[in-house]
Amino acid sequence: MTTLTIGGRGVEARARPRAVINAIDVSEEALAARQFSLLPHLLLDRTTGGNIIWATDHYEHLGNDYAPDHEITVASVTGDHRVLIQPRVEKSKAQQWERTKGRAEVFTPSWLCNEQNNRIDEAWFGRADVYNTAVGRSWIHRADPIDFEERGRRTWMKYVDERRLEVACGEGPYLVSRYDAATGAPIGLERRIGLLDRKLRVVTENAHSDDEWRTWARRAVESIYGFEYQGDSLLLARENILATYEDFARAALDGAPSRDELSGIATVISWNIWQMDLLTGRPPLTADTVADNQLDLFGEESRGAVRSCLIRDWRAKRTYPYTQLTNAGGATS
Repeated sequence: MTTLTIGGRGVEARARPRAVINAIDVSEEALAARQFSLLPHLLLDRTTGGNIIWATDHYEHLGNDYAPDHEITVASVTGDHRVLIQPRVEKSKAQQWERTKGRAEVFTPSWLCNEQNNRIDEAWFGRADVYNTAVGRSWIHRADPIDFEERGRRTWMKYVDERRLEVACGEGPYLVSRYDAATGAPIGLERRIGLLDRKLRVVTENAHSDDEWRTWARRAVESIYGFEYQGDSLLLARENILATYEDFARAALDGAPSRDELSGIATVISWNIWQMDLLTGRPPLTADTVADNQLDLFGEESRGAVRSCLIRDWRAKRTYPYTQLTNAGGATS
């Protein structure tokens, strides 16, 4: 084993090449080929009960299964199409422009995500430059452990549980920063600036055992939310969050996460990073009503109700329609 330093704390981790930690692309083929396939979890739409849909016409030349209103299946993104889903930076300039024009898809560079995330943390901590100091279009990482109150409103546990939402999240650059979404440049584990990256760093610095790390790392994932219209970007965001969890777990724990651990995290991600048309509060291209006798998470019937996207509150162990939360002033802030 080797010692990897994250945020000033030396943690034991199995030696593995930096290139693996910094890999940009997450292979759908690899996710599907694992002994315990994680890809089906990452394709689920918890509102419709099916899979997320393409919701873009950029793949329909491949056949009817790739039409905007068709579900993304394991078969459609593996095998001969195993390199079909690519980060925005790998797409052609023409396709990038079409998506920007049609869906206002513009990916924010990591330095700007960092500055905006720093503002969020400045408001929470009551002080500036908690994780790093922005310098031009970069930042200087702070290696010392983050200071928290021992009790009160600003403990490390309160910080981990603080809920954060990225609107129209694309590939999730505000939530996780495995790479710069604008350039494709990989970002080392110790320099990552996403909202989940910061929470997982805090867990690593404060957990006293492997079990405590796993408990609070999962709570960190449960606390971050995001929604996206286009299915390929949504899948990339989900994959990036799962890969981020695995990166931090490998660094903090003695070995790779277990099957049950990763399956549980993938389940959380499938709830928290959801597909939605912001103008309707429903999944893209869906009808106004759900089918009779559809059951929600707790087995309660929903007959003829408006198909609002369902949001999971992990602390309350309840689900809510998105429209109910927005009408009530927003419970995912």
